[in-house]
Amino acid sequence: MKRFSVSLLFLVLSVFSFAQEKPLKVNFEAESGALKVLYHTYRVGANGTNFNFVNQGGQEILFPFERITASLSLYDQHQVRFLYQSLELATEITARSAFTIDTVTFGPNDVVNITYSFPFYRFTYLYDLLPGPAELSLGGALQFRNASIRFTSVDGSKRAVSQNLGLVPALALSGKFPITDWLYAGFDMTGIYASSAFINGADFNFEGSLLDASVRAGVQLRPELESFVNLRFIGGSAAGVSQYPNEFWTQSTEKDTANYLATLALTIGGKLSF
Repeated sequence: MKRFSVSLLFLVLSVFSFAQEKPLKVNFEAESGALKVLYHTYRVGANGTNFNFVNQGGQEILFPFERITASLSLYDQHQVRFLYQSLELATEITARSAFTIDTVTFGPNDVVNITYSFPFYRFTYLYDLLPGPAELSLGGALQFRNASIRFTSVDGSKRAVSQNLGLVPALALSGKFPITDWLYAGFDMTGIYASSAFINGADFNFEGSLLDASVRAGVQLRPELESFVNLRFIGGSAAGVSQYPNEFWTQSTEKDTANYLATLALTIGGKLSF
């Protein structure tokens, strides 16, 4: 443990030393606010119910929303970002009619706990095309999808679970444009659409999409500190017949799935640079 602590201290000191000698900037960003589900449907199995989370699943309300980002900028042109985005929508309903999720049928008047957990981790590389204070950056991203969708009757007699961990490549675009010495506008976008095995990395066709896009207005409070308000759309889709083997007990039994999600979040946040 002592050797590990010394090594960690040496690494931290090395980063700060490099930051002093080279044009390296370290950034930390956090935002928090509320998320509204605009559209969300889910089906497991060819004969399963096309379940509407907004109308049937209790997602008509606002949900808390947070995300954190750490990044390194080098020579004002290269930027590497690491993002963690939490997204868990937990609701409880009393079913008004029967519905089926992955061969499990919940009947009228069943009280059901529903958890739609879809957090992700994302690494992004961006290259700034513009000299000076304005920024227009292009790049790519790798996102780790960490999905867990659960329907559980309150008495514990019925449960439908679908979990998976997947890697999603995407394209990235970002911009920041000064309006005055202290006011700026910006945007960022990460997204992809794949409908073939060649693009989605599987050995079978499966449609999937991702779009995480935002616009923001911010103020530069100090050279190293800024605050912003952000409007963000997060959505995606997955539809097709999976040909992966059922290795885990938490995989859905049925192979035919369809999942469509669209959300809008309003947040305030801050960014610290050194």
